[in-house]
Amino acid sequence: MIALLLLLLFVAALGWTAWVYSQVLNYAHRDEARPADAIAVFGAAEYDGRPSPVLKARLDHALALYQEKLAPIIVTLGGGDPADLHSEGGVGHDYLLGHGVPERAIIAETESRNTEQSTRRLAVIARANQLHTIVVVSDGTHLFRTHALCESLGLTVFTSPRSMGKGLSRQEEAERIGHEVLSYTAWRLRRMIGFDRTPPGAP
Repeated sequence: MIALLLLLLFVAALGWTAWVYSQVLNYAHRDEARPADAIAVFGAAEYDGRPSPVLKARLDHALALYQEKLAPIIVTLGGGDPADLHSEGGVGHDYLLGHGVPERAIIAETESRNTEQSTRRLAVIARANQLHTIVVVSDGTHLFRTHALCESLGLTVFTSPRSMGKGLSRQEEAERIGHEVLSYTAWRLRRMIGFDRTPPGAP
């Protein structure tokens, strides 16, 4: 009986992993960009006030969507280490400002430390600024989880992956997808047992 139960658990875990894996790939390879109230750029590393290559690629993609007039506002997301002089959201703000986006069209969020915090802060910003639809920009493998987090907070979002340039090696892609499978699963488990019940619009 125990062996059968363990086998069923293994099969269920395998099926779940395969489903999440397929969803991560699905979101990574589709672009839902369309007219919306805002574009939100999820943060990545910054180097002493300069965007890392990953953050720059995300910002460049958001800038291209803005220049196509898909949305009048860009929200840059991401904090930084307390010892740092800069934040990911602040660096994103400055980068966009330096590329012709007016100050009034940029909202910088500079407090969040991870994806879940960024989505919560985005929900607060959306509520305060009456942003009903948002195009979310990040790395392709990051977008399935990001979409799910946003929807859980009552946000209507459309995902748009940034260009991968030369692309990822198989090992890098596997590592990213593995991280997303584990992170999404952990989030769903926390919700299932009641540890993640943040109401929409809460900080």
